[in-house]
Parts: sequence; structure tokens; C-alpha cells
Amino acid sequence: RLRRARLRVEKAIKEKKIFAVQGPYPVIRRLLRARGWVERRLPRNGRQPKQQPGEQREQQLQERASGGGDEQGAAAPSPRGEAQPASGTAEPPLQPWPRHKDNEGEGEDEDKKEDKERCSEDSDDIHDLMSFLVQDQVPNFLWTIRLSSIDQELLPRIEVVNRYPRLSALCTKVGAEGLREGGTRGGGVQKGMTSFSKQEGLCQSLQNLLWFEQVDFNTFFPRCYRLGIMDEQEAFIEDFRLTAARSLLRLALQKVRDRPVGTEQPPESEEVPGWRRSHASLPMPSTAGLRSPLCPELVEEALEVCEQHLGVLGHQDIDRNTPSPCRTCIDWDRFLQEYYRVAQWVLVGTGAGGNGGGAGAEPPASPHSEGIRLALSREQRERCQDLLQRLEEKLPQLGMEGSLNIWILKPSAKSRGRGKAGGSAGHTHPHGEGVPPSLCCPGIVCATRLEEVLELSQSCAAPPARVCEWVVQKYVERPLTIFNTKFDIRQWFLVTDWKPLTVWFYRDCYLRFCSRPFSLCHLEPARHLCNVSIQKRYKTSQPDPRVPPDKIWSNKQFQAHLARLGRANAWQRVMVPGMKAAILNALRCARDQVGSRKGSFELFGADFLIGEDFQPWLLEINSCPTMSPSSAVTRRLCANVQRDTLRLVLDRKDDPGCSIGAFELLYKEAPVSSCLTAGQRLMVRGCSLKMS
Repeated sequence: RLRRARLRVEKAIKEKKIFAVQGPYPVIRRLLRARGWVERRLPRNGRQPKQQPGEQREQQLQERASGGGDEQGAAAPSPRGEAQPASGTAEPPLQPWPRHKDNEGEGEDEDKKEDKERCSEDSDDIHDLMSFLVQDQVPNFLWTIRLSSIDQELLPRIEVVNRYPRLSALCTKVGAEGLREGGTRGGGVQKGMTSFSKQEGLCQSLQNLLWFEQVDFNTFFPRCYRLGIMDEQEAFIEDFRLTAARSLLRLALQKVRDRPVGTEQPPESEEVPGWRRSHASLPMPSTAGLRSPLCPELVEEALEVCEQHLGVLGHQDIDRNTPSPCRTCIDWDRFLQEYYRVAQWVLVGTGAGGNGGGAGAEPPASPHSEGIRLALSREQRERCQDLLQRLEEKLPQLGMEGSLNIWILKPSAKSRGRGKAGGSAGHTHPHGEGVPPSLCCPGIVCATRLEEVLELSQSCAAPPARVCEWVVQKYVERPLTIFNTKFDIRQWFLVTDWKPLTVWFYRDCYLRFCSRPFSLCHLEPARHLCNVSIQKRYKTSQPDPRVPPDKIWSNKQFQAHLARLGRANAWQRVMVPGMKAAILNALRCARDQVGSRKGSFELFGADFLIGEDFQPWLLEINSCPTMSPSSAVTRRLCANVQRDTLRLVLDRKDDPGCSIGAFELLYKEAPVSSCLTAGQRLMVRGCSLKMS
């Protein structure tokens, strides 16, 4: 047994086939062993083990080998009864997989999964002996869940690593400043990365897109602001106000009946169905002293604001030194309070805020609806329609805004909705009285009131050197739904080089459903957050019998659904090209900030939401996406993408014509040689001009 182990180890060392896996990745481990690779198991803290004296090491080898063994080349049974492939055999079947109840876990959960996996694998097999023999070898290949757990002296000596350093420009809500090295989660984000996976990183890096492509990032990324940056907070306040004015015009057009004003009746109960009071509530504006929420003067103010905004968009204010008229033309505090009342009257009147299945259908009427009429003159109605049409030509996100001005707040450096207060945000009612209970222990929060958002931002009033605590992003109020249920898409892609940028797109992906029917009346996580780690809390909820119990679909199932709706071409002609373009644009903006490392690669998971017009909206990009399956669909797809990743980064080096599965080359940048030489001095010369 020892002799066979030594022979296989010597061959692996000669062929540079020593690998290390840190994290719960049984598929990676099995596939590499089937290729003749030998694992060097890393200690829990990632530090290299102490060197053993020669005699003690030989004694330990004899003890490990004394347990008997199998014939060379034969498959050794594991404790689970599975056959382990011998060295040099073909790839093993990918079906055997330890089932995990949770799709994504905390850093500690990942360690427990890894312990469980190691105990259930070949603890008495020859692999354990070979691992001991190579404990002094530097791995040639490393697959890890977080770089920070690997010995920093060992890491630079490893040839191929599945992670890039400094990814916050792409994969975190926060920038690189002020971050500590820390753990990550399956499907989560590694702290200490640069700027590209989560909202704040994307929010910041995408602002540079025009330097690379003549593309407006507002066409694929919902507008987003970092509340810890004062300039961006002010920009958000202005955006919130302008969006409220546009929303009021939509509400006016939706509810106009040419009936007299003032026939409305307030709801009998102080409690709005689906909403719970908070112990930290703010008072609802009193109806006394405020004119009717349905008065046409309010619409006139909204029309004036939108007219002024069109002028700004047309650069008519380019020579004006005074503040933007969008900030000063009306009393915004009073306007917003009255807008909140109008929006709540409309919600109470309709009794539902969903889109009836994703096609923009009018929600059913309720007994209160007869009292909610907004009187508009013919001239006002025509002005509303004309202004909204002209604004739509200037604002690419107007179609997904809706009419309730909902924004979603996300804490920085967290993923999967961590920090949530047990779903308490789900019991808030849009524009209802008070602050959501989740503000007391906030995670991901949907908000419709400016004061709610600003109250959170005050908690991150930190020096500029510190990271922002929150980002706020416009909520997509008009998503495409399936069986009146919201969903998003997890789409994988692989980066094998940053200089030149080389990106591979995975043709297979999966959909994640919410647990309850979509409704803008009820802002609870079960209806609005598609994360598996959040939806698992609502296992007993079933939005529609046609939605699968595990709330997961493959892209093939989605395409079949589109075909039944008569939109079979929407996937290949609209959604896939839109996702590819969004991914590539995000990568181009972030590549100069990412720590490029030759020979390394990284698999990412991008989350997309689909609008009613089938256009994809990029929500975030996750580094180290979870590979723990939560359903039969993810069991198959997660195994396949790991198999195809190894084919692409390992097998293709020796056999360029080998199969790479569902990967396709999305983009490979032509190498650009630098024209600058060392020591060259550059300067700009000029003279001042006097203005006559």
C-alpha cells in the first residue's frame, strides 16, 4: 500500500499534479483525483504544517499504510459505498453529491460542511496516505473559498488559483478602503477585494463605463447611490423627489375618472392589511390642515417639476449658476407628504400592488376603489401623457420605475440578505405609517419614504476613509413574473485572464423563485428577495401550484415557458445578449482595479432581474458563487459547471480541442503593446486666455 502510494505521488510530483481544496467542493476533489492529481490537505488555519523529523515521519507513514489496501488500479470503496476511481480513469459520474439543506451558509457553516465531507470521503483510502506524503509539496492547483485563509507565504508559489485578489470593484458593495481581511460564504463575497461584485463596487466602477464603451449603464443597471458619500446622498435625494413627481403623474393617469374631487373616504381601520406598526414609528401626516390628496394643484406642481427636469436633461441650465429648479421650484417636504397620501390611497383603493402576472395588468378593484378618483382636466391629462413620453426618451429606466417610488437599501459587505431582522421588513406597507421594524436591526430593506432612507444613512456618517454602510438602489417595480411570482436568474461566467481580458459565458443557468405572489402592497422578503438563503425560511409557502416546490427552474424550463406564451425568441434575442453585454461592461470597468495574476481564473455568478419588456437588469455579481445544491436542478448544473471549469482551465492547456461543455468564449481582448518607454517624460503646455 505504501509502495503504491509512493509511486503515484512521485508521478504526480513529476507531472505537477498536486492540488489543494479549501471548502466544501467534493465534485472538484473527485474530478481532480480521477485525472491522477494528488491532494495536499491544508490545515484549518491555512498555515503550513511543521516539518516532522525523519524517523517520526517514517513511523507515521508505516502506521498509515498498515491498514491494508486494495489492489493497484482497482476502485476502492468509500464509507458511503461509492466506488472511487483509480488513477488515470475517466471522469467519474457527477450524480453522487452530499445533499445540503441550505443553499448557502456562513463561513463557519462552510467549515462544518468541509469537515463532514472529509469524514465521509476516503478517510481510510490511499488518498489519505498520499496526502500525508505530499504535505511538504507546494500545490500546483488551489481551489479555495477565500484567499485570506491560505498561508500568504505559500499562496504566491501556487501556479493556478481559482481566485483573483482585490475584487471589490466588481464583487462588493464596498470599496477597498477600510476593509479587513475576513471570511466569505458560499455564494458570498470575500472581504478585502476590489470593486466589482456587489452594489457599491459596481455603482462606483460603472460610472467609468463611458471611458471604455459608448454605453449608458442606466440601460442595464438600476441606478444606485452610496449613502455614505455626501454628494451621492444629495444626488439620491434629488432623484427620489423627481421620481415621486413622475410617479404622481402616472397615478393621476391610472386613476383619472373625471369625477368630482373630495368623495374619498379613509379606510375604517388604522391598520393597513399586510403591514405591522413599528415601535419606532413616525407619525402619519394628519389629514387636518392638508388639502385633499386628490387635488389638481398637486398634479400641476408635478407637471412643473417634470417640465423643469426636461430642461435640465436638454442642458438648458448649462449657463445658470443658480441651483437646479428641480430643487427649488416647489416645497418638496409638503409635496412628498401629499404624494405619500395619494400613493397610499391608490394602494388601499386597488387592494393589490402586483402586476397580475408580469404583463402590467390592472389589479382588481376593492370596495374602497369607488372613492379614489383623481379629477384631471383634459389639458392636464394631455400634458401628463406628453411629458412622460418625452421623459421616456431621455430616461432609460422610466419603464421599470412603476408609480410607487420604491427603493431597496442594502448593507455593505454583506450578501444573501444577511443582517435581516427575520423578515420584519416584509410587514411594511408602502407609504404606510411609520418606519419598518427592520430599521431597528436592518438588512435588506424596501423603502418608499425619503425619511426612512436618510435615517439609515445617518448611521454611517463616518470619515471619508471609512467604507459606506449602505447603498440605495431603485427597485424594479415592473418585473417579469411567472405565475404571478417574482424570480431572478443566476448566470455563471468565467474570467481566465484580465490582461488581456478573457471571458467565458456559461450557456446554462437557473431561475430562483420567491415564495409568495408578487405584490407591491406588501414589501416582505418572501415576495421580493429571490435569494435561496432567504426563501428557505418560507418553505411552507407556495405561491402557485405550478411553481416547483424547490422554487428553482433551469433555463431550459424557462425557455419552454416562454414558448408557451408565444415569446420563444425572447431568450436568445433579448435576454442572453443583454446579460452578456452587462457582464462584459462591468468587467471592462473593473479590470484595472482587480489584482491580475497569470495562470489564475475565477468563476462568478451574476444575478439578473428580467423586466416586463424582457430586458435583463444586472443586480450584482458574486465571486465564489455557491456550489451547494438546493434542488435537483442546481445539483446537476452546479456539478456541470465545476466539471466544465476544470476542462477549460486544465484540460484545454494540453488539448486545445477538448470539450469545454457549456462554456463559450464571450470576449478575448486583443493584446495591446505599451508605447511608453521607461523614463519618458510627459507634460502639457499652454497659456491662459482672457475672456472678452
